[in-house]
Formats: sequence, C-alpha cells, structure tokens
Amino acid sequence: MATRADDGAGNRLEKSVKNAEKEREKERKKQEKQARFELKQAKKGTGDGGLGGAGGAGPATSTASAASTKATAKPKGNGPSLDTTELPRYIEATPPGEKKKLTSFDDPHFKAYNPDAVESAWYEWWEKEGFFKPQLAENGAVKQEGSFVVVLPPPNVTGNLHVGHALGNALQDIMVRWNRMLGKTTLWLPGCDHASISTQTVVENMLWRREGKTRHDLGRANFIETAWKWKEEYHRNINNAQRRMGGSFDWSREAFTMDANLTAAVQETFVRFHEEGLIYRANRLVNWCTKLNTALSNLEVVNKELSGRTLLDVPGYQRKVEFGVITHFLYPIDGADETIEVATTRPETMLGDTGIAVHPSDERYRHLVGKKARHPFIPGRLLPIVADDYVDKEFGTGAVKITPAHDANDFALGQRHNLEFINILTDDGLMNENAGPYCGQKRFDVRYAIQEDLKNAGLFVGKNDNPMTVPLCEKSKDVIEPLMKPQWWMRMRGLADAASAAVRNGEITFKPQAAEKSFFRWMDDINDWCISRQLWWGHQCPVYFAHIEGEADRSDNARWFSGHTEEVALAKATKAFPGKQITLERDPDVLDTWFSAGLWPFATLGWPKSTDDMDKFYPTSVLETGWDILFFWIARMVMLGIKLTGQVPFREVYCHSLVRDSDGRKMSKSLGNVIDPRDVITGISLEDLNVKLLMGNLAPSEVEKAKKYQKTAFPHGIPQCGTDALRFCLASYATGSGDINLDVKVLHGYRKFCNKIYQALKYMLGNLDAGFIPDKRPKPGKTLAERWILHKMTMSAKAINHALEEREFMKSTGIVYQYWYSNLCDVFIENSKALIRDGSEEERESVKQTLYTAVEFALLMSHPFMPFLTEELWQRLPRRPGDVTPSIVLASYPVYDSIMDDPDAEVAYELIQACSREIRSVVSQYKLDEVQISIQSLDTASLETLKNQVQSISSLTGQVILQNNILSPNEPRPSGCVASTVSNLATVYLFVKGRVDLNAEANKARSYLEKTQAAIEKQLKSMAVASYQEKVTQSVRDTDNARLAGLQTEATALQGTIKQFEQLQVE
Repeated sequence: MATRADDGAGNRLEKSVKNAEKEREKERKKQEKQARFELKQAKKGTGDGGLGGAGGAGPATSTASAASTKATAKPKGNGPSLDTTELPRYIEATPPGEKKKLTSFDDPHFKAYNPDAVESAWYEWWEKEGFFKPQLAENGAVKQEGSFVVVLPPPNVTGNLHVGHALGNALQDIMVRWNRMLGKTTLWLPGCDHASISTQTVVENMLWRREGKTRHDLGRANFIETAWKWKEEYHRNINNAQRRMGGSFDWSREAFTMDANLTAAVQETFVRFHEEGLIYRANRLVNWCTKLNTALSNLEVVNKELSGRTLLDVPGYQRKVEFGVITHFLYPIDGADETIEVATTRPETMLGDTGIAVHPSDERYRHLVGKKARHPFIPGRLLPIVADDYVDKEFGTGAVKITPAHDANDFALGQRHNLEFINILTDDGLMNENAGPYCGQKRFDVRYAIQEDLKNAGLFVGKNDNPMTVPLCEKSKDVIEPLMKPQWWMRMRGLADAASAAVRNGEITFKPQAAEKSFFRWMDDINDWCISRQLWWGHQCPVYFAHIEGEADRSDNARWFSGHTEEVALAKATKAFPGKQITLERDPDVLDTWFSAGLWPFATLGWPKSTDDMDKFYPTSVLETGWDILFFWIARMVMLGIKLTGQVPFREVYCHSLVRDSDGRKMSKSLGNVIDPRDVITGISLEDLNVKLLMGNLAPSEVEKAKKYQKTAFPHGIPQCGTDALRFCLASYATGSGDINLDVKVLHGYRKFCNKIYQALKYMLGNLDAGFIPDKRPKPGKTLAERWILHKMTMSAKAINHALEEREFMKSTGIVYQYWYSNLCDVFIENSKALIRDGSEEERESVKQTLYTAVEFALLMSHPFMPFLTEELWQRLPRRPGDVTPSIVLASYPVYDSIMDDPDAEVAYELIQACSREIRSVVSQYKLDEVQISIQSLDTASLETLKNQVQSISSLTGQVILQNNILSPNEPRPSGCVASTVSNLATVYLFVKGRVDLNAEANKARSYLEKTQAAIEKQLKSMAVASYQEKVTQSVRDTDNARLAGLQTEATALQGTIKQFEQLQVE
C-alpha cells in the first residue's frame, strides 16, 4: 500500500511539474507576444516597454544599470510591487573579502529584490574563505561520499563572454554546487584558451588600427610580448565576468593553455608522438587561408552551399566575386588542328593545369589519349591527355582538366599519372612566377581576366549556373585555397578506434543520445589531422631541422628531430648523423590550438607530472559543453586522454543547446545580436549597446547593420535582471535538444520570480517571534496544511535530485518554480496567515516551525540555481541548534525524508484546494457583492476533511465559509443555487436566485453552447477526412483529440448550466 501511495504521489508531483512547465511556457509566449507588440509600437515611435512575464514578471520600462536600480513591473502573487522609484547607486559597506554585513529590510535597497544589493560582497567572501576548494576527508583523501570534478571548457581569451558561455557556466555550476551540498569532494577548475588564430588576428588588427604596423614590423619576439600584454587585460575581464556569474571555481588551480605546465604537456605529447611515428611530416594539400596566412584543419572550414550564380564578399576585394558558375573553354591539341573542351568552377586554376583526363572507354577521346594539349597562356607547357576510370564520361564534356597542386581530387590523379605539381599562388593569394603573364595579380582578379583572354583567343565556350560548395575560413571568411604545403600531421585511425571502443563499452556516456551517434559517425570517417599552423602566437612546434654542412636538401624529413629542448634535439641529430657538422633550426610554425586543448582535462591536473590532483581527481566526472565542438574538442580529448593516461578523461558528456536570438538566428557580432551576460545582469541602455559595437573589430558597414538590429530588438536597452534570474532562466531552457531562442523579455520575467522568493522570506521572518528557535530537526506538522506542504517538500526533494542526476535541467527548474509558487507562496503562506492569526497556541507554534522548515528547504533546494539570492536570505534565518554551517554553499542539500511523506494529506488538502479554486471561479463568473457558498461532500471521508478545513477554505478563497454550509452526501441540494462540480468528491454551490437575471444567464450559456457545438462539428469533420489517419502525424492527431475532448467537456458543462438555470426559474 505504501508503495502505491508513493507512486501516486510521485505521479501527482510529475503532473504538477508538467503543469508548471506549461504555465511557464504560456508565460514565455505571453512575453513573446508582448515583445512583438512593443516592436510594432517602437516602429511607430510609441513603444513603452509593456508588462508581463514568467510569474507575473515583465521588462522594466526603463533600463536599470550598475549606476541605478529600477524595477517597475508588478509581481504575481504575494508581496509588494517592485519599487518604481529610482534608487541611488548601492554602495556596499562590507570590506572586500569579509562576510557581508546584513542590512535591514527597511533600507530602500532591501525593501524589494534588488540585484545590486543582494549580489554584493558574497563572492569575494566565498572565495577568500576557500569554500570552492575541494573539501577532503581528515586523512587527505576524497570524502566517502565521492568526488565530482569538472574542468571548465576554456573560453577563448579573445574577448568578452556571451550568453552561450553563461548557459554552460550555469549548468556546470548547478551540478557542482548540488554535488558539493550532497557532501562530495568537488572541484570546478577554471581557465582560458590562448586561441591562436583568433588572438593573433585581433592583436594584428589592433596593431594596424592603432599604429599602422604589421606583426612583421615588430618581429616575432616583440609581437608575442604585445600579445601577452593584450591577453592579460582580456583574461582579467573574462575572469571578472566568471565571478560575476557566480561560478564556484577553485581559482587557486586556474590554468591557461600556454602556462608552464600546459606547455610542458604539449611538448611531452609532441615529442612522444613524433618518436612513435604518430606525428609525421608530409607535403600535402592543405586548407590555406590567404587572409590569415595559415593552414587550417577541415573542422575550421565552413562549407557554404550555393544553388547557382552568387556574388560573395571576399576579404581584400572591393567588388564581390562570382561563384556558382561553371566555365567551359577549349584546349588546343598540340600538333593537330583540334581542340578538347573542359570545364571548371575556378577558371584561374587553369594556370596550374598539367594534364587532361578522359575515361578509357570514351570513344570521343580514345584517339587523343597519349597526346598533349597546349596551354594557351604559359609558353612551352604541354598537358598530357591520360585515361582514368575516375572520369565520369556522362558528366559535362567527359574531359577533366587536372590541377594536381590545387585540387584534392586532381592531387590523386596527378600522383597516379606522374603529372607535374605546379603551385601558382603565393601565400597571400597572388599569382606567382608559375602563372606566366598573370604573376603578381590577385587570384580572383585573374578569374575575370582569364575569361576575357580566352574569349580573345577564341577558346571561350560559355558558362552556366552550377550548384557548388565554397569553402570559407571560419575566422576570416576568406575563400579557402587548396595548396601544397609541408606540414605536421597526426595519425588518427588507431586513436579513434580506441575512443570509439571506450564509448561503446560504457566508459563514457553521452547526453543527449544523439550526440553519441554523431561522435561515432565522425570517428568512423576520421582523417589524419594537420596540426601545424603558420602563426606566431601559440605553442611553437618543439621540432628542429638539422642543417648538415655541405648538404642543402630541405625536403628530407629524416632530418627533423623533436625534443623538449634544443639540446635534446641536437643530441638526437648528432646520433643520427655521426661525424657531421650540424646546425639546428627550430620550426617556426605553432600547433593547432585544439592540440593543447585536447590535453586540458589532465594537463590542468598536473600531467605529465605525477601529482596528487591526478591521483584524486582524474578521470573527471562530467564534460559539459556545446554540441558544436563535439569533434573539435570532445573527441580529441577522449583520444588523447586514453592514449596518454590510459584512462578516459571524463565519465559523462552533456551537450547543451546553442543559444540563438529571439528570431532563431545564430548570434554574431556583425548582426548585433550577441548578448553579454553582464549586460543582462546589470542592465544597459540602447545607447551604451551601440557604443560597445565601436569597441570591437567590426567594419563600419557591419556596425551600422548591428545598430539597426539593436534598435529593433532592444528599443529600451536591456533591463536589469541580476545573475540569479539569468542563471535560472537559462537552466529552464536547457533540454539537451533543439536550439534556444532567447528573448531578454522572457529572461527579465525571472527577476520577478526572485522578488517572489524575497518577499516570501520577508513574510516568514515577519511572523517569527524575536526569540524564535527552530527545532533541531524538522518535525511533522499538526495541521493538514502543514502535513501537505511537508509532503510536497519531501516529494520535491526526491524529484529534483532525480532530475539533476539525469541532467534534466528544465525539469529541475520546474520543480523549484512549482514549489515556491504553487505550493509555498500561493497556498501554504496564504493558509498560514489564518492559522497564525486564529489557531491555538500549539497550532501557531507548529505552523511557524513548519513555515521555517518549508522556506529553509526552498532556499537550500534553490541554491545551485540562484546562489546570491539564496545566500543573502539564508544568512538571515535563525539557526537550528547546533548548526554552525558558515554558508549555504556548504549546507546540506535536501533529500527525500519518508517521515514527511504523507500521501493522505496530499489527497485531502488538494480537495481543499480544488474547492477553493472552484469557489474563486464561480464567484468571479457572477461578480456578486455578497457571496453565499455551500459545499456538499460526496463521501464521508471528504465530509470530515471539509468540515475540519473550513478555515483553510476561507483563507484560500477570501470568502466566509460557515460550518453549516458544509453539506453531507445525504442532504438535499440547496435551493436557488448554481452548482459546480469539483471532482467526484465534492460540489460547490453559489446562491444566485434573485441576485442575477436567470433567463439572461441561461441565454448566455445557450449562445456559448451553440458556438461550442459548432466547433465540435468542425473538428469532427476535419478528422473524418479519408486521408486524415494516413497524412496527419500522431502528434497532430493527439492534439486534435485533446481539443475535441475539451470542447465536448465544455459542451457538457454548458448543458448542465442551462439545466440549472431552467430549474432555478421554477423553484
């Protein structure tokens, strides 16, 4: 029986949480509708900000900044409105690092929830006290409860954090704080990534803008020194933002991907892999960015799909360049009066053509195989015509021009037929000496020049639209050129197989499951990794070329020697070439940023040294990050972790959704839709948002475009929300699937939720006596309302721990929201007013203890989501005897308590709530000045409950309900009343005879019934179409059935109402 009751309670809680989620979704939609209205008004020049939001929350009508606090919209439920008076800037009286001096609620800054005042001082104290450091057992080992370790995905040191970072940080901190409160040894290790390409690009742009200099003007050493200074400034900004968002990091362990230990780890990995043959040097085609002057991996290239002719902006060109067309032209056959037609989407590459391929069975060209075509623009260059099965004779002309040094497919053809590999481009994208008369010209200028010259030579055939993919550099947006370059590569097949096996064996789990499928798909198709980059900022390859006196061959890869130091490399070279005079030259290239990032989970714990941190905290527990870097980073960490440490780097991977703007667009600086979390926390005006655009690296045209969007999306700026509202809102969006369309108006709604919590605490403290001492341990309550709230409390504890264990963040926020709003504030606190006012001394004392327990529980449950607000309020609570916990950070998280589990109380009290809701509904419907209510129970158990809870019903409805208005099942229906059925347990009656126009009310109900019946007929007709079952999806059919059932229920209720009024007319 207990099990069934427990299951029933769990199901009811599940239903309540789902209802809460539905309510929040409705609030979101309300906010979005309001946003669209405001946008329309703004375009008219009359927008005023509006109201609305989650929990009655809405945007402020004017921006609240760090310099002032404005809170304008009326909160839902209990508590005074947020003060609309502009307050002076809040000044914290607590010295930095000391425990905050609590200020009276009478202070203007503390009358209502004020993020500036609430969030002040706490973080510095937490950090100084070492609350975020791993708490070990007395013997120095991990506590018996276990450990929970997370390494922060290091943000790029190139600039400010955005809400995507805020989402990941919120979810990670929720997990870390929750596990810390469960008593585990926890570590959240912070750090930053040096971001080779991004950082070098930003610093070079800054140099040019400020001093008109390039990195070459400074030289490598001075440029790197400049980059380090720039890094220190931006690194500090990032860390300050991390602190502002409440992240409970152990800052004493902070890492940077170019610090001493990470550098040692990179060198150890490179040297070890080079000695094993996993890292090798090869002259192959690479993805070359002419703007950045470096090679890129395939993952750093974005493929832009074109359906036909398209003009694209290319860095370094004033006019747009034509893509998405295929150009046909003729090559003359040497020694014959004949030509062969070929086609290309890149006409400029014909300057690098060294052959033509046809299919061996193509009769059209059989006579030409073995002959040569003559290049029209490069004197003396002849192109062998070869036969190869690769050619599709049905596609195009059946003849393929071959450019081995500039095309991946042609590269293989060139190798098979021993064709010449001729590079025609400089690293900057200019034609080189191999391009003949076009030497020194830009590659895409030559694209047009070649076509004109072909026309003049009578060799141009024509061009047509052609669907194609254009590879673009992710960072610079330059068009990628395939170029032959000697580079360092890593063999990946064996590493990938080991990583896949670890996931298949369950050593690593992925959430959501779709991420695992993507992981396997990439691992199965993996290619060797080009790991070298032609940059200055980053980890310089620890490998040296041995120059041997009298020998000048630089193509001999056997002359490359790796070493942690030059002395070690020289010793290797001397051993390999005894008796030779050797001079070493270090490779100037740096390693791909993701090379060092792949070592992050263990290098940050001390590897390659043997350290206590490696022993205690590796493997780590969870890697939480965006699914978009699944291949860039997650897969490489798994491969390198297994290879270098013999263990997986983490046990679980949770991939969060991508955050987009309210229109569903990816956030981009050039669009102006990137949201800085600090602007959400403090608020910012539209004017200041515009100013921030000027501080970046955007081109003037992009700045204007971004300003236009900001004016549309944030006509009044971004209202102040505070850290806790930001974190809670982002967590409430996190489902692990689908992208997040973030609207700041919805986000601001959660500030009102924070005020709801704030006012609940004020109410509780205001009703406790000055000398109130809470019980040493929570006890079951005396009244039904207490038993109910304590049951809800323990069931919420059970549900939220399960939700967090399963990483169901949206569900967990729904549990928190449901408990505060629907259970504590809207019901128990309302009922407690009457119990404290009218109850016996014993009942009053019991209710106060229960009120304390219910609020204490809510704060503890909410802390991982809202750390600042909960600390501020928890510190104001009187302590239970013997409790010396210094901070809520170290308090125990609530867990299920079977003593408080009371499903009978839940059933009984929810009858009271249902009756109360029905009374409010029927009273609202008829709008009578004086109300006479009767309630008839439909069984004996309900009768006893109703009679004992008359006071609760009166308190929850605001109506006077007398004992003699509670009717037994056998008593006749009261005359002159309309009836409203609560459930199969009770019916509510409202006396209306002589107080309303019965005939008019009956006619009104008949009118509604006609409309409802028409809607039912329309719905049935649409569902009766022959193809309905075949063509309509199950989800749509379920929605249609639910709508039909609702309409039918409504029709039945209206028929009952009409019948009631007809009976009342004859009574």
